[in-house]
Amino acid sequence: MRMVDLIEKKRDGLELSTEEITFIINGFTNGSIPDYQMSALSMAIFFKGMTDKERADLTMAMVKSGDQIDLSAIEGVKVDKHSTGGVGDTTTLVLGPLVAALDVPVAKMSGRGLGHTGGTIDKLEAVEGFHVEIEKEEFIDLVNKNKIAVIGQTGNLTPADKKLYALRDVTATVDSIPLIASSIMSKKIAAGADAIVLDVKTGAGAFMKTVEDSEALAKAMVGIGNNVGRKTMAVISDMSQPLGYAIGNALEVKEAIDTLKGEGPEDLTELCLVLGSHMVYLAEKASSLEEARKMLVEVMENGAALEKFKLFLSSQGGDGSVIDDPTKLPKAQYTFELEAKEDGYVREIVADEVGTAAMLLGAGRATKESVIDLAVGLMLNKKIGDEVKKGESLVTIHSNFEDVEKVKEMLYENIIVSSEKVEKPTLIYKEIML
Repeated sequence: MRMVDLIEKKRDGLELSTEEITFIINGFTNGSIPDYQMSALSMAIFFKGMTDKERADLTMAMVKSGDQIDLSAIEGVKVDKHSTGGVGDTTTLVLGPLVAALDVPVAKMSGRGLGHTGGTIDKLEAVEGFHVEIEKEEFIDLVNKNKIAVIGQTGNLTPADKKLYALRDVTATVDSIPLIASSIMSKKIAAGADAIVLDVKTGAGAFMKTVEDSEALAKAMVGIGNNVGRKTMAVISDMSQPLGYAIGNALEVKEAIDTLKGEGPEDLTELCLVLGSHMVYLAEKASSLEEARKMLVEVMENGAALEKFKLFLSSQGGDGSVIDDPTKLPKAQYTFELEAKEDGYVREIVADEVGTAAMLLGAGRATKESVIDLAVGLMLNKKIGDEVKKGESLVTIHSNFEDVEKVKEMLYENIIVSSEKVEKPTLIYKEIML
């Protein structure tokens, strides 16, 4: 087998076999296939696409390029949730305890975030004492006992994907649906889940800007999952504005507590109920999505989900009393209000730019070396479609420094108020089933 022949085959729009794809990924991982040939193949895939079978084969070849996590010692159907990313995306903090309260095992492997705010681990570390440095045996024991635990990403998962992603980044082949889908799904499958629920974001603050592109990506990932024996579903949700009100680590933990009490933002609560219903259904704890939703509402209303969050935090060294007294969370030294300059309606909140404003405060990482300030961030007081009066606060800025003029300037540029009434955006565009 020669790589040049396989590049030519894909260039001409023909289907690569399982053996050919395995040969390519193995060769690229061990260095026998050079970057320039892999770049040529990536560009051929960008233009010619891949069949469902090729996508599944590519995904599994990347899974097999490194370690695979064995979660078979955990009882029940392990359901993982993946979001394609966004601003103020607090769903994991809510969904974990919410579905665990219904005996769905949540064995979560999370990383630290690069970007607007921290990743799930950074957010959880806003709770004093909480840590993810636990042995795999303890992790499995905690999931069996409490139905929920979070551990840092360990081992050498999908090295082929890491290598290929770095190459795509510098060869203008990032925006290829087969390559994006296999990249995401290889990591989820290597992490040991039996079933996967995907939250595919769409809109200005998302990787996929249009509903059509988001649907194509969702269908590709659902196809891969089901082709390789993992029950997979997807929800296409809005990211034209930040989700919920909080953008920042401790602020998002507080918002998760409120949501588990049934007092959270409407959009965050609804999205968690939709995603949670899929998770409970795939875990075979409910016979329909409607039944699963009723069960989730019940554990929210009777306090079981909140108790599960407290148990989860304290079992990993965290101060569980923050659930009853969120004032114990890190608090910024200063708060400033961003006042509306005119009467009207909020027409636009440019999610990724508002996220960047939070990062300027220290809520996120510009580089891996950046140190996150867990206390700082933004609380939106208005969302798209809300009426606003001149002088009313659009955003509360939580900062540990006094000069926030640059942050205010950025927020004014990216929160647009219009004199005409504006419709609230659609939250859930589509659900892609098995």
